[in-house]
Amino acid sequence: MPTLPPYAAVVLAGGRAARMGGQPKPQLDVGGRSLLVAVLAAVPDADPRVVVGPPQPVPPGVVVVREEPPRGGPVAAMRAGLTVVPTEVVALLAGDLPFLTPGLIRAMRERLTGDGVLVVDDTDRDQLLLGVWRTAALRSAVADVSGPTSVRKVLAPLAVRRLHPPVTPGRPPPWTDCDTPADLARARAAAVQAAQAARVRRRRPG
Repeated sequence: MPTLPPYAAVVLAGGRAARMGGQPKPQLDVGGRSLLVAVLAAVPDADPRVVVGPPQPVPPGVVVVREEPPRGGPVAAMRAGLTVVPTEVVALLAGDLPFLTPGLIRAMRERLTGDGVLVVDDTDRDQLLLGVWRTAALRSAVADVSGPTSVRKVLAPLAVRRLHPPVTPGRPPPWTDCDTPADLARARAAAVQAAQAARVRRRRPG
């Protein structure tokens, strides 16, 4: 297994979550842990691990910063998170990915040759907040942005490699997110099914 350069992780965990009834979405539970804890668990070797958003419970050692202005959108959050990243490589992640795995993060790090690597889902849609990037490239991309701007527009000039990750049987895709109450209900049901499948596999004789 090749030695990879150190990396940081920036997790965007702000936003209003209006479709969730105003609840802090990163703290919602799926499979016995919060969405935010699940994302942070996928980057255990990142240093630092940075959460961008309002003050909220995080595991020990995790840095919390706030975008300016507060609730200023994902590009403002990216800029805030990058200010505390010392490494040359950074994972940029949404805070609502309950089935993200360390294996996928490593796969993206291994494929980083240009400015960045991001995941493409099974509908060929770019998952813009599920990627690994050259920190300098991201900093340059967000440096001169003013006013509301989409993440897609900010990342468009960068040299990006796209990864179609395989989906593990019995486990939801790693790009599964929770934008609506229906998404959350599906994720919770999928987590229960995945746990049941794992128990069945453990019971099978070797």
